[in-house]
Amino acid sequence: MSTKSIRNLIILLWMMHSVNLFAQSTGVTAIKAGKLLDPETGTLSSNQIILIEKEKFTAIGPNVSIPKGARVIDLSGMTVMPGLVDAHNHLALTYKIDPERNLYYFTYITESTALRAIQAASNGMQMLASGFTIVRDMGNNGNYADVALRQAIEQGWIPGPMIINSGIIIGGMGGQFWPTPEMGEKNMVYPEYLDADTPDEIVKAIHQNMLYGARVIKICVDCKPWGYSVDDIKLVIAESAKAGFRVEGHCQTVDGARRAIEAGIWSIAHDSGMTDELHKEMARKGIWRAGTETPITLPEHTTPERYAQTVTMLKNAYDNKVPLTFSTDADYYVPGKTRGEVAIEFIETWKAAKVPNVDIIRAMTINGYKCSETEKTRGPIKVGLAADLIAVKGNPVEQIDVLRNVDFVMKDGEVFKQNGVMTPEKFLHGGPVKGVRLKGN
Repeated sequence: MSTKSIRNLIILLWMMHSVNLFAQSTGVTAIKAGKLLDPETGTLSSNQIILIEKEKFTAIGPNVSIPKGARVIDLSGMTVMPGLVDAHNHLALTYKIDPERNLYYFTYITESTALRAIQAASNGMQMLASGFTIVRDMGNNGNYADVALRQAIEQGWIPGPMIINSGIIIGGMGGQFWPTPEMGEKNMVYPEYLDADTPDEIVKAIHQNMLYGARVIKICVDCKPWGYSVDDIKLVIAESAKAGFRVEGHCQTVDGARRAIEAGIWSIAHDSGMTDELHKEMARKGIWRAGTETPITLPEHTTPERYAQTVTMLKNAYDNKVPLTFSTDADYYVPGKTRGEVAIEFIETWKAAKVPNVDIIRAMTINGYKCSETEKTRGPIKVGLAADLIAVKGNPVEQIDVLRNVDFVMKDGEVFKQNGVMTPEKFLHGGPVKGVRLKGN
């Protein structure tokens, strides 16, 4: 090779290097989407360009120009869509067949909050890898491991979904536990549950959760036979509303669900207290249903009889036009599955209930954003909102099971998963790069 050829090669390599440096300095990412799914309308648009800058969507459309030097991500062979929402999960709880035979009471006794916080970090990443960019973490997190998880994600320590957490579940004496007199409240119940029986105790429990970093309030409406009255629930709703918080009620009986609906609660967790009559009233009032519809395909977590009832009531809720969210109550380990794979398995129940694919997708996206009250800041792929999106091979409107294999995940404009492989290094930092808020946690 001549001296001139070598010189030209060096110049060419330098120019390529300079272009790469420029691409990094522009801070613009361009995504080429073969198909772009709008869950609200159920339609797909072809050959869309999505521009992202400073963690937000800045332009979307077929004729958008890609700025020179932008980082280009080619998803032209895939369907791009908004991230998924699990409206009821427990990331800092993982009970198991071995050794505790799926008894979370035993898990709670043997595992520290610190260990559970580490589990929550891992479970959060597993959820994100399966396409869940928002998770409502609804209690059973020990001594505020859910707050630590949310703060770690928000400050940039670790990757994970946006967390909307409840802090400690508020309930009548004992919560969901039945301790012996020797165990007592402090040795067995707290911090898994906050005892609150009187109006003063209820208000104080709400304030404690707000103070320590909750973002939504959750109550046990009927975990004990005495439960909360309509007036009690109205007090919770009114006190929470002072700080702009919504209230979810754990309801396991028809009477409990009826009281929660009468009080005007924001969302109801679980389906064991649902009836056709109550579904009609929920639809009339616009109360969200987080039914946590466990599929029969997850062994040892439901029975054929219970599953049949679950499918029937989900179909009844859909037919009655109840506002539906995709919610799992996932708080356990299934051998061979990540927490995200456990969560996505719940589509089996929706398929069994004959809910159309497009409406399953709406429950997993649009309805999740609305229930979480993020739709104006995060969720939809719209200009000005946080740049979260996922991509799959195939069309989920035609084949919902393609959501089992999310190939690409972006959160806040950074790639977390590409070509089916997690690449979390961009999310990991040696300090709170996104700041620490001393007020409001």
